[in-house]
Amino acid sequence: MECVFCRILKGELPKHEVAGRERCVAFLDINPATRGHTLVVPKRHVERLSELSEDEAAEVLRLAGEVAEACVSRLGAAGVNFWINQGKVAGQVVPHLHLHVVPRYAEGEIRVEMHQKQAEQGELERVAQELRKGLE
Repeated sequence: MECVFCRILKGELPKHEVAGRERCVAFLDINPATRGHTLVVPKRHVERLSELSEDEAAEVLRLAGEVAEACVSRLGAAGVNFWINQGKVAGQVVPHLHLHVVPRYAEGEIRVEMHQKQAEQGELERVAQELRKGLE
């Protein structure tokens, strides 16, 4: 079964487009967390951020910033959250990379919970070492 975002991009399903660029498009989320919640989606089907070309990544990020500014200037948002869910366990529902631009109007309207705790210095160094190896 074809990806729902690919179907939207082909015009097979409706979208409320905010802006389009050469490599990506921004359209309103049909299940918005707040007024103006927008998805910035690369036109090429990819599931992971690392699969984007540098040009695609730059264009997605640039458009997300432009949408955020419009949310502030035109919708009266006091701030904006950006997020990407990558992988099912992270909350990715549609397996096509998309960057959420979520306008914020008041404190507490959205709850993003991270259960953080102080890490041990030795563990931080071990994790940093593993990540450095993965980036070589």
